[in-house]
Amino acid sequence: MEITNKTKKPLRVPLPAGKKLFLNPGKSGQITPAAAARPAVVKLLEAGDIEISKGGAKRQGSGSSGSTVTDVSRDGRSGAMRQSGDK
Repeated sequence: MEITNKTKKPLRVPLPAGKKLFLNPGKSGQITPAAAARPAVVKLLEAGDIEISKGGAKRQGSGSSGSTVTDVSRDGRSGAMRQSGDK
């Protein structure tokens, strides 16, 4: 099942086993039918904050929440170390 954030703010959707799905505004993610039946998810659905569709074959990049992760230190250099020695 595909869940879509319909608000203009990021959402934190509670899932089974204490997990959470973080959705940026307008972005979508995947949840199981059991997760869709949870009371907190039903409450968000009834409020119109999220939309759930039966589809789910499409994926968005590496993360379905739409967030971008970068590894850059404060001075602008990347956190990767240079390799040295024999190659």
